[in-house]
Amino acid sequence: MKIAENKVALIHYTVSAQGAELDSSEGKEPLAYIAGQGFLVPGLEDALMGHEAGETLEVEVPADKAYGQRDDHLMQAVPKTMFEGMDVEPGMQFRATTDNGEQTVMVLEVQDEEVVIDGNHPLAGMDLFFNVRIEQVRDATEEELQHGHVHGVGGHHH
Repeated sequence: MKIAENKVALIHYTVSAQGAELDSSEGKEPLAYIAGQGFLVPGLEDALMGHEAGETLEVEVPADKAYGQRDDHLMQAVPKTMFEGMDVEPGMQFRATTDNGEQTVMVLEVQDEEVVIDGNHPLAGMDLFFNVRIEQVRDATEEELQHGHVHGVGGHHH
């Protein structure tokens, strides 16, 4: 069976950027997803379509098809008083309400009166390199399609 819209695929992967390994499923359960549901970055999901269990692929995903390009408008200085009572340090992440809904922001710098935050995804602007081994492809159950995620091993457990 080939990976196609609304099929469940279980994959093992290693992803790297700028020569450094970022994440891997090796030694863990394979990652399970429903094809076409937007669970993976678009470039990887597109590259896996039409492939089947037993195949291995090396996929280069440009930033535009991964987490997008960096947007300097998503970096801003906010008053330190917004973090009153907290010991804020660079690298900390917070959920913030923006005009575009909830968003994760990272603290870049703490100054005397302001905190510089960045709303870009940490991998924005980076090309990603995936090594993927497709372990299994199967039909999604009606319940999985209704819930929008895979149930059981490698997926969501209720």
